[in-house]
Amino acid sequence: MYTLIRTLPPRRFALEQLPTLGGALIVAETFYKFHSFVLECAAFLATWFVLDFALSLLLRAIGGERRDPRTD
Repeated sequence: MYTLIRTLPPRRFALEQLPTLGGALIVAETFYKFHSFVLECAAFLATWFVLDFALSLLLRAIGGERRDPRTD
């Protein structure tokens, strides 16, 4: 997490990661009731990953290619 925040410029983090983070939080709060912090946390992180992956595919499909953060 620290590396993600450190390597992405603040504007890019706000535009690309915050919407998927918020979506994952909403999904986790609404649907994940495993009665185990570890399971809910893992499911939340997996949801965030899937939403971020879907957003990257969508942006690539409409021509808004995401750049590699290591090249910024």
